[in-house]
Amino acid sequence: MSEQPRGQLPANDAPPGATYLGGGRTAFSVWAPLLASVEVSLLGPQPRHVPMQRDSWGYWRATLDDAPPGTRYRYRLDGGDELPDPASRHQPEGVHGPSAVVDPQFAWADDGWAGLPLRDYVIYELHVGAFTPEGTFDAIIPQLPQLKELGVTAIQLMPVAHFPGEHNWGYDGVYLYAPHTAYGGAEGLKRLVDACHAEGVSVILDVVYNHFGPEGNYLWAISRPFFTGHYRTPWGDAINYDGPSCDPVRHFIIANALYWLREFHIDALRLDAVHAIYDFSAYHLLEELAAEVHMFALERQKPAYLIAESDQNDPRLIRPQTSGGYGIDAQWADELHHAIHALLTGEQLAYFAGFGTMAQLATAYRRAFVFAGEYAPSRGRRLGRPPTGCRPEQFVVCIQNHDQVGNRPIGDRLADTLSFDQLKLAAGAMLLSPFIPLIFMGEEYAEPAPFQFFTDHGDPDLVRGVREGRKAEFAEFVAAHGQELPDPQDPATFARSKLDHSLRGRGRHQVLRTLYRELLRLRREQPSLQAESLADLSVSVDEATRSLALTRRGSRGVAWVGMNFGPEPAALRPPEGRWETLLDSADPRWADPAAPPASPPGEMVAPYSFRLLRRA
Repeated sequence: MSEQPRGQLPANDAPPGATYLGGGRTAFSVWAPLLASVEVSLLGPQPRHVPMQRDSWGYWRATLDDAPPGTRYRYRLDGGDELPDPASRHQPEGVHGPSAVVDPQFAWADDGWAGLPLRDYVIYELHVGAFTPEGTFDAIIPQLPQLKELGVTAIQLMPVAHFPGEHNWGYDGVYLYAPHTAYGGAEGLKRLVDACHAEGVSVILDVVYNHFGPEGNYLWAISRPFFTGHYRTPWGDAINYDGPSCDPVRHFIIANALYWLREFHIDALRLDAVHAIYDFSAYHLLEELAAEVHMFALERQKPAYLIAESDQNDPRLIRPQTSGGYGIDAQWADELHHAIHALLTGEQLAYFAGFGTMAQLATAYRRAFVFAGEYAPSRGRRLGRPPTGCRPEQFVVCIQNHDQVGNRPIGDRLADTLSFDQLKLAAGAMLLSPFIPLIFMGEEYAEPAPFQFFTDHGDPDLVRGVREGRKAEFAEFVAAHGQELPDPQDPATFARSKLDHSLRGRGRHQVLRTLYRELLRLRREQPSLQAESLADLSVSVDEATRSLALTRRGSRGVAWVGMNFGPEPAALRPPEGRWETLLDSADPRWADPAAPPASPPGEMVAPYSFRLLRRA
């Protein structure tokens, strides 16, 4: 019988892996509870194997005096296979190569950075590889001033944990502690965060705690109880968060979250697809994670936020732990997107089923969730619960994001489908909501490049499986439209997804970007647009004319927004009183320079436009 664990796990701020202690000394730690022996295999001119000592929890440890930064190593298991460190900080030769010791020291210049309140977040989601021609952390830095000028207060990086090959969306990551080498590794990420803070911009990192990628995932061989067959995710066996031997698994994940916050000065973590985190224990992983992160924030006296992605419309995620919730700070709310998208495109497939009415858009403004206990046609069941008592800044909304663009068969953006007037209306409908707005890279200037699904796997069987899976998933689309799906493995698929930043200063692209900037300025400066409660607005709709009137009440003012989603002018008027026009998207200032001049709408709200007024 194996020895039973004694005492407590290592503190959650002591992550596994190779921790450099200075002076050439490095402490190695790996959880391998089912192995009889583990050695550190140091590579180089004089390779050697150093035995590690096992504790009662199944952690193997060794501290070496001659393992300076750059030292490459593997773990030898039971005297046989040599594999990389699952908690590696650096994979210089890819997912199958040796791990490398990293010096965590960095000359930070952000001591004066106090962070931002969540209500001030304006999020810009970007993919490091596709955002610039270079595709690196450092290449983002010169773009920060124009993002700040636009009104962005936080950038959100799609996952950067080391994945197979050179380019990938990031959700195939297998080394959660290693910023991807092709992006610039740990040093590059720290330089980017430091530069963001110098600009007054927060950094959100997308992290994936519901699954690991299939290629290069050596946890299966080293830490076998890490996964469980009791639950299945869309990506395979679930991570073992509530079964036998789950405590070190939970430690691995929570320590990872704290590692990003502490070592890289990250301000917030976006938690991918938390509905695929299966934990039926009394202390859910998300609740424990939130408690640890908020305790860390108190210690460093700077905010640290968790933002969850979930498709369950469950306010329990963001309710305080004292009220039976998990205590996460905010969550993505996709249904404002679904309501706007269905109204403007008419799409009814998949999760758009049942959307397409003005009443649903009004409901999304009132409570973020369209379905909060009602029957959802796309699910064939009731969905969600009312978010009673939740605050507007606890919901992140968008009209485009990596999922809503990239998971379409050919990765097409709204600009490929909508007219220029409709693009402006969609922007106004999202940015004038009371929730935290998220802008997907290039959206603000109608970037024409698609954002397609791309991979760079080395395993031929996996490559074949990904290709066949995509073809099966979108077979109806191919049959209906006669378009071939982009090959995820073709380098041209990745190349097509790169942005052309020069467009933002030209023609209609410049006009749209200027509109985004003006809307963000108004959000920032108008008290009437700074909601404290979901009750600080009222909304009415006219299904016949496809129009909506939204009244926003802030701490020191009232704003009125008339939105016309129809093809004819709409007779939308604010309540009695004196009103000042702040912005009319049908004004000639916001017209497409290449389009013929339109007739002024007069008192009517023009087709596919919005009008923002302030009580004088």
